[in-house]
Amino acid sequence: MSRQAAARGSRRAALSHEPAGGRARLTLEQTIPATPGQPSKQPMLIPLRVALFGELTGQRLGEEQIVQIDAAQHELLFEGVNERPILSINRGFSAPVIIEAERSAEDLAFLSAHDDDPFARYEAMQQLHDDDPFARYEAMQQLMLDTLIGAVVAGSADHAPVVEAVRQTLINADLDPAFMAEALLLPNEAFVGDHLLVVDPAAIAAARDALRSEIGRELEDHWRPAYQRTAANRYEYAPGPKGLRRLRTVALGYIEASGAADAPEIALRQFADADNMTDRQGALGVLANGDSPQREQALNDFYQRYRHDALVLDKWFSTQAYSIREDTAAAVEALARHPDFTLSNPNRIRSLVGAFAANQRAFHEKSGRGYRFVADKIIEVDRLNPQTAARLVPPLGRWRRFDETRGALMQAELQRVLATPGLSKDVFEQVSKSLS
Repeated sequence: MSRQAAARGSRRAALSHEPAGGRARLTLEQTIPATPGQPSKQPMLIPLRVALFGELTGQRLGEEQIVQIDAAQHELLFEGVNERPILSINRGFSAPVIIEAERSAEDLAFLSAHDDDPFARYEAMQQLHDDDPFARYEAMQQLMLDTLIGAVVAGSADHAPVVEAVRQTLINADLDPAFMAEALLLPNEAFVGDHLLVVDPAAIAAARDALRSEIGRELEDHWRPAYQRTAANRYEYAPGPKGLRRLRTVALGYIEASGAADAPEIALRQFADADNMTDRQGALGVLANGDSPQREQALNDFYQRYRHDALVLDKWFSTQAYSIREDTAAAVEALARHPDFTLSNPNRIRSLVGAFAANQRAFHEKSGRGYRFVADKIIEVDRLNPQTAARLVPPLGRWRRFDETRGALMQAELQRVLATPGLSKDVFEQVSKSLS
């Protein structure tokens, strides 16, 4: 336990089962250590959400309860418990404290699989797989995904569990920077959509933006030190430095999401001082999502610096195509008229048209503007490179996953492509399959 945690005291929970009487008894204890000038401190008021799950059925035993602890020891009795109960505690991160609960590895594995509270399940997985980076990553991503889905379905969600999980990860000095960088990124919008019966791009975007902003805002005092710790990292092609560079850009993104006034200047400084493409492109990506004067400065500088390097210039096109700005569709249309955009280069097509079609919020703008643009490009590219054109069809072919309005617009564009005279066999087959 850290010195800071020790200063706050400890909280313990122990659950016992009385099979003969069908009862379970939860004992909660808290200790608050003395501090200078306060040799005797009163117990804190701690609200805890708790629930029991049956080991045999895997179901919750009764309703969740809220326990208000205001004494050194508190006892809660559960009746009608006819199978061995397993404790789920501090559900929804109801209290900003660490609870030392007496639970076996088998109990934690059970909760990892059966607990219906995302934060409690995350905590169980973290404790069970403390030395397994992949399992920790899975636990974090699942908590974030559950929160985003809840926000889309219900219109709002409690962000506190995710914020606390991110905080715990950021302050853990033992974790590998590469792991931290990947674990702390929110699931992308398309991935969230894959877990919904009907994809609502606007609702998903709003939910993700709100959670990302709160993580940035609430933990800004953690993100800035994390960014500074990696600032001295210079380019070296090795796993350690690579992870530090990745974490630096993730921290920069959350600083920007917090709404910090100096975020664009920090990003521009990283862009200008970078001695590697990871740092430079990472800063450019953060700036490309905003509307600061530094955005145009960085985009212009990147273009002038790399205009004669075709592969790097592809990154310039794709960075703008992936932007979450509201004017991305219009910007992509303008980029398709740029002197350096050509339909004869498959990589350039993928970097602009393909990247835009993968940008869920921009491509699925409800007016159908994005669908028209991609359909136009399919028709134009088909005359030059049918195979490349056919690879642009699948984003329109997912029309069944979206609402009726968007679905109808996507079908209409597919029908328009299908009716084009002289359509190649590759595109004809791909579009026909998408409409069947």
